[in-house]
Amino acid sequence: MTQTQPTKLDAAHFDSKARQWDDNPVFQERGLKIAQAIRQAVPLHPQMNALDYGCGTGLLSFPLKDELGTILLADSSSGMLDVVAEKIAAQGVTHMTPMKLDLLIDPPPAQRFDLIVTAMTLHHVPDTDQILRIFHDLLQPGGYLCIADLDQEDGSFHGPEVDVHHGFDQADLSRRAALAGFADIRFQTVFSIAKELATGTRDYPVFLMTARRA
Repeated sequence: MTQTQPTKLDAAHFDSKARQWDDNPVFQERGLKIAQAIRQAVPLHPQMNALDYGCGTGLLSFPLKDELGTILLADSSSGMLDVVAEKIAAQGVTHMTPMKLDLLIDPPPAQRFDLIVTAMTLHHVPDTDQILRIFHDLLQPGGYLCIADLDQEDGSFHGPEVDVHHGFDQADLSRRAALAGFADIRFQTVFSIAKELATGTRDYPVFLMTARRA
């Protein structure tokens, strides 16, 4: 019996979904809820330089854009970034810049940030410890990291055929963040995604982890 290798959701997958991404009301609501939680947890101000890593179509950055300074919207999907660029142009925004970037492969940006936000991206990154160290290096001292992602689950969110992390145990992720140099690590549940499975409807909680570069 031949065993099928798990499939990675690569940039091409997200390229194909980009044009319809903003049509999903769950994605829209999730972005707004995460943005509101960040707003309440972090003292945002217009001098803050931010990185939105795994930005998708900007559903997290656009709700926060009026409270931040420059925002670099980074993603590995050209299709997602095309949509971001069109939205930036349509709204006449001058302080948001899209950039194709995979921090596990590409050289990091030269600039340093006061805030890094990332939503529903960490479970797609193979090496959690490495990306946390890179985030730490990209932050100014005292800068904030905000990670929104799935609580640990049994693999049914994406299905067993997709090769991603099955969410995160909060205690384990907190320990990894501390080892990467972060302090003031806090968690809260900010959203829940309902999915229809063969066994019925199941809710998948989404947490927001906030931390600071020590």
